Amino acid sequence: MKYLIVGLGNIGSEYKNTRHNIGFKILDALIDASNSSFRTDRLGDVAELKHRGRTLICLKPSTYMNLSGKAVRYWMQQEKIPQERVLIITDELSLPFGKIRLKPKGSDGGHNGLKNIQEVLGNPNYSRVRFGIAAEFSKGKQVDYVLGEWSEGENKDLTARITLVTDLIKSFPINPVQRVMNEFNGK
Repeated sequence: MKYLIVGLGNIGSEYKNTRHNIGFKILDALIDASNSSFRTDRLGDVAELKHRGRTLICLKPSTYMNLSGKAVRYWMQQEKIPQERVLIITDELSLPFGKIRLKPKGSDGGHNGLKNIQEVLGNPNYSRVRFGIAAEFSKGKQVDYVLGEWSEGENKDLTARITLVTDLIKSFPINPVQRVMNEFNGK
């Protein structure tokens, strides 16, 4: 059984350590820990991971955040993965730093990457993990904050928070979504 795990972010070295690229950072940690590696393929970097009889196709789209839907749809079709086995990982301003929230469907919450995925798929019925980046910016400085690098304090706690999300990703294909939500949401 195959699952598509998509980490949202922007390509380019200038975005590598930004809050907006947490999806890429989480997938990098997951793949590094599995002794696998990404390969550049159509519309993104792709890696395959086997976990408890499931195949996780991990994707970091190269379409930039606001056009992520094109890559998601392509890889769903390419690998014949139904929407209920798709998991999107993204940043979330409305959650405190490092808090995570899994939902099986929902609105884009003003996130342009999720908005594009919803537009391309034609519905909001895909699972998503939102990783809290907090909203600690002055009025009019949201873009600078989201595209800014992690603070020294955040960097200290980032590895542990990322490990929590990689555990969630590994739980997603083997447990009902409600059980995964109960175990990980709010941690």
